[in-house]
Amino acid sequence: MSVSIVIVTSGSRDYLRHCLDSVKAQSYPDCEVIVIDNSLNPGLSANIRASYPLIKVCSNQQNLYYGVSQNLGIGISCGEFILCLNDDVVLDENFICQALKGFLIKNNVGMVSGKILRPDGLTLDSTGLFLSFGYAARERGYGRTDTGRFEKPGFIFGVSGSVAFYRRKMLEDIKEGQHYFDPRFRMFYEDLDVSWRANRRGWKAYYTPLAKAFHVRGGSLRQGDGLDKAFARRYINDELHSELIKNRYLAILKNANPFILFLHLIPIWLYDLCAWGYVLIFRPKVVRIFLSKLRFSKI
Repeated sequence: MSVSIVIVTSGSRDYLRHCLDSVKAQSYPDCEVIVIDNSLNPGLSANIRASYPLIKVCSNQQNLYYGVSQNLGIGISCGEFILCLNDDVVLDENFICQALKGFLIKNNVGMVSGKILRPDGLTLDSTGLFLSFGYAARERGYGRTDTGRFEKPGFIFGVSGSVAFYRRKMLEDIKEGQHYFDPRFRMFYEDLDVSWRANRRGWKAYYTPLAKAFHVRGGSLRQGDGLDKAFARRYINDELHSELIKNRYLAILKNANPFILFLHLIPIWLYDLCAWGYVLIFRPKVVRIFLSKLRFSKI
């Protein structure tokens, strides 16, 4: 089974080097590795090529953000299975070997998630992506201490974009025009959109806890004191906060079944009441930015 690994980097801190070292140390042989460099720093790409000569590097002249960058990487990759990574992720040496077993459960398993922990190895980051009753993205186990509760493998709704393992056949099946990831989701909810579209097409996601990875939550987006903290919206700027709100609505408009959506109106209303209440009290500038960019044009 051929594997391609696509890593998107903005050059923050020294995350990429640790990520690449963990990829290089994988027990699974001969993975194709592609780095999409959004740092706008020519020196970074040069250093990657010098230190890791077998890696393909694509340097962008502007920050294409996560979804468009992954589209670029997937488009030039060759693997039957595609592992999409944030640069602030470190893989256990057996991650790929263990995660690939999840695809063998059934032919319609198109996504696999491992157990994603924080760098301390004690706190969970994600054991699978789910759709909450309020129609928001929910990472199972997010921020909890790993007490062994999620040691049983099984089917889940989707996979976190930080460590997202996809079957190429599934990505081709759910492709929208030329895009695997909807480019309107610059960041946030792009992983839920892919998972939701895949579910609608009959594809399944599977969780295998023996595939472990370690993720600095918000490593590329948040200020230093916000890394790995709960309630992410407190630690992102106003523009990104607006993006977070907009993309949830976009994901719902694209994917929700109208009848089931109607049944969820009360929890959706409660979620929005809390989300907008926080914005109006603590982040009023977000409202102006949100309204100025409120359009859901076609892809």
